[in-house]
Amino acid sequence: MRVLGIDPGNAVCGWGLIERAGAPRFLAAGTIRPRATMRGPARLKEIHDRLLELLDRYRPDAVSLERSFAALNVQSAFKLGEARAMAMLAAAERGLALFEYNPTDVKLTIAGFGRADKLQVKDMVRRTLGLDAGVALADDASDALAIALCHAFRARAPKPEPPRRVRPIPRANALAAP
Repeated sequence: MRVLGIDPGNAVCGWGLIERAGAPRFLAAGTIRPRATMRGPARLKEIHDRLLELLDRYRPDAVSLERSFAALNVQSAFKLGEARAMAMLAAAERGLALFEYNPTDVKLTIAGFGRADKLQVKDMVRRTLGLDAGVALADDASDALAIALCHAFRARAPKPEPPRRVRPIPRANALAAP
């Protein structure tokens, strides 16, 4: 299974590609940084086009995306939503399954603690993928790899069986005559 993780952002959009056939393996990672002079729709088109290029080049089996969180700044939340929409659209255009994970779930899956900081997550991504300190890894790319790993681990985890319905044993009525 090949998974492209995306950490959406309007200014910087991180991406990370892993493969899972047994132990997860690092394939590639990077960032999409539209030119600072690009505004509005042109910036979003650049993100969309670059994501399509990545999907065509690496041919992942699935796309994993960080789910939005409630931002205090409404404008920031809108911009994040626009970048997420570009990732969703690119995956849909290539007919790929899209999976979303909350930031807390990603941190819990990767670092074992739902409130882990960026440094802890980055360190665990490096350890999990066997990346030495010499491999340059931007924070946004590291976050994207964590999102991809989260999906790889959760998709392979066995699904819990639904609880079986057990019929209650009828209780003997203490007031009933023999």
